[in-house]
Amino acid sequence: MDLKESDILGDKVKSHWYYCSKAAAMLALLKGFSFRKILDVGAGSGFFSRYLLNHTPAEMAYCVDTCYPEYSEESEAGKKLECHVSLSTVEAELVLMMDVLEHVDDDLGLLKEYVKKVPSQSRFLITVPAFRFMWSGHDDFLEHRRRYTLTQVEALVRESGLTVEKSCYFFGFIFPIAFLTRMIQKTKAVLAKSQLCIHHPFVNGVLYCLCRAEVPFMTFNKLGGLSVFCLAKKE
Repeated sequence: MDLKESDILGDKVKSHWYYCSKAAAMLALLKGFSFRKILDVGAGSGFFSRYLLNHTPAEMAYCVDTCYPEYSEESEAGKKLECHVSLSTVEAELVLMMDVLEHVDDDLGLLKEYVKKVPSQSRFLITVPAFRFMWSGHDDFLEHRRRYTLTQVEALVRESGLTVEKSCYFFGFIFPIAFLTRMIQKTKAVLAKSQLCIHHPFVNGVLYCLCRAEVPFMTFNKLGGLSVFCLAKKE
């Protein structure tokens, strides 16, 4: 989770529709796979690795982010969570790259770097924002370099040496609303500002229910959404 958005949402992030439904989608894609250790790259607040420590048998997580001031240790759900500025090799069975690749100039280089750091049979769960035409002040605020199509993500993953196991779009049910909103915004001056905010509980609940209802069918969505999800394996 981006630290900029963590500052905006504060402790409300645990109930925010966007992060709760994204975590549910993550858990659904990982169903049937076992992992003891998690490597969370560009972890920020560590929201997603913390979620997995609370909802799976995973035993510990390594969170890596260049924004951390120094190494630290925490406990989440009675399990160890380490925060690192960088790491060399890691015995992790699952690597999370949740909205990370769009932040760097060399996305392929970063992905290859972490492919080398983990053992064979490790899995990578990657998410990125979808579609260049959806670019807005939100992307400028978060300092994104690009947005992706599903085909582009699959090609990137394969070029890094990984094998694609599952890939799809997510947030498809609310995509038409987001598309219209951003098209309207493009008629006005674009401000570098996050579009995430704390909603009224009713609005938050409706948005969560819409996105959560999409989760059982998400792997069939090859058409469109706000995010691309890709689960890949290092052979």
